[in-house]
Amino acid sequence: MTVNGGVSFWYREIGLPSRRRPLDRSIDVDVCIVGGGYTGLWAAYYLKKGDPGLRIAVLERSFAGYGASGRNGGWITAALAGSRRRFAATHGRQAVLDLQRAMNDSVDEIIAVAAAEGIEADIVKNGMLRVAHAPAQLPRLRQQVVTAQEWDDDVVLLDAEETVARIGVAGALGAAYTPHCARVQPAKLVQGLARAVERLGVAIYESTPVTGITPHVAETPYGTVKAGFVIRATEGFTAGLPGERRTWLPMNSSLIVTEPLGERFWARIGWTGRELLGDVSHAYIYAQRTADDRIAIGGRGWPYRFGSRTDNDGRTRAATVRQLRDALVRLFPSTVDAEIAHAWSGVLGVPRDWCSTVGLDRRRGLGWAGGYVGHGVATANLAGRTLRDLVLGADTTLTRLPWVGRKVRRWEPEPLRWLGVQGMYMAYREADRQEVVAGRVTSSRLARIADMVARRD
Repeated sequence: MTVNGGVSFWYREIGLPSRRRPLDRSIDVDVCIVGGGYTGLWAAYYLKKGDPGLRIAVLERSFAGYGASGRNGGWITAALAGSRRRFAATHGRQAVLDLQRAMNDSVDEIIAVAAAEGIEADIVKNGMLRVAHAPAQLPRLRQQVVTAQEWDDDVVLLDAEETVARIGVAGALGAAYTPHCARVQPAKLVQGLARAVERLGVAIYESTPVTGITPHVAETPYGTVKAGFVIRATEGFTAGLPGERRTWLPMNSSLIVTEPLGERFWARIGWTGRELLGDVSHAYIYAQRTADDRIAIGGRGWPYRFGSRTDNDGRTRAATVRQLRDALVRLFPSTVDAEIAHAWSGVLGVPRDWCSTVGLDRRRGLGWAGGYVGHGVATANLAGRTLRDLVLGADTTLTRLPWVGRKVRRWEPEPLRWLGVQGMYMAYREADRQEVVAGRVTSSRLARIADMVARRD
């Protein structure tokens, strides 16, 4: 039977953590971090390393790593969480190149910290392939590679033979390959990071919902936390805070994972390098070969719940499970009889211009980071190091990156944003149907129109 929800397969593998004690009184600290995921924990880690004397408290509604940090597809990717064009429009070309270099470095930084802190998280850095498996996708893939190379990105185009030699994707016509990506078991990483943060002397209060954030103050049902700086690190759950309903849209992403697949399957498919796998469809998928030889594959599923509501412990619609299974079988037809062991969902934060942001208002003592649009594992690490420098008042190459202090307009009120997101993904799915199922040989205009309406271009 397929397990549905229960947070994620990653936690089914290692077991849900025991809860840390909640806040039980009002306290004063130097830095209060709201949210115990990657962003909050990396910020706490680097701040405590940068100034061991800081009093830091992390407030978490559930348990550290409950949200996207413990549910994602396990990609430590250097892909920018935003548009090069938009960042360049405000800061110039060199600033974008600097941001990409910082993202590349973040992949290696996570690997280095995991090794230094003894965090065993099944990390393998062997890059990522984005595969074209329909005729209409190949010209789009080639153009994406050309554009990436114009920005000095380390992306190369593989032909069909080179692609299949790495991963035996059915109908593969070519792929874009980047070395700046690593596989990870995300729950192992976030739980190891939480333990490392505690060893440094940071207090993590779990089962402690924050009911409001004002300058220098975080309110909870159990007491008030006063701080020199309060950092909002709530990503996909940001809309649940007072006054933040339209700040970032909580977009759902869903995954399934197969049973362990046998030696005969892997002998046919290859995938010996355990690269990450994506495709060039408009409603794209992302996948990994797990440490115990399963395939975990994800996609958007049911992208948005009316009123910015979020899911309950990752439970996933049956239709989404079927869509992901269909995508799996399309890429690897010999998985048609494979059992689906687990399905789950999580939420990610999406700003109105689809560009991530990090910042600090020193006068009000309020900081923030997020809006990672699905590229949060590595971006959260960069955010943590950047927040360290901002809080400590250091002028560094990180604090001068183009996403620092970026402000965007808020999302439309309901029902406009629900209608917009549903319409956007209906268009993407129809465009994919035309290209993949019906055999259209040129890219569908529907997807381009959807990009323009959503401001993703």
